[in-house]
Amino acid sequence: MRKSAWQLQDAKNHFSEVVDAALQGRPQHVTRRGREAVVVLATSDFRRLTRAERGAAESFVAHLLAVPKGGGEFERMELAPRDVHL
Repeated sequence: MRKSAWQLQDAKNHFSEVVDAALQGRPQHVTRRGREAVVVLATSDFRRLTRAERGAAESFVAHLLAVPKGGGEFERMELAPRDVHL
């Protein structure tokens, strides 16, 4: 099995290999200072994921339509006007 996790310096030195693996559908994980930093993906995989994410997000219109329509009364707060210095 080929490598799918790289330290940053190794990923720099073998960038063509990292890109080729990503283009073959194998995401490549890159770490920096021992922590996961980025994942290299093929553009087609990235677009598919972002389309799925946008499709799952509720639209603003749907959010507004979901507001309860009980026709209830709301108490108004008693506020004093603020001082204005001219």
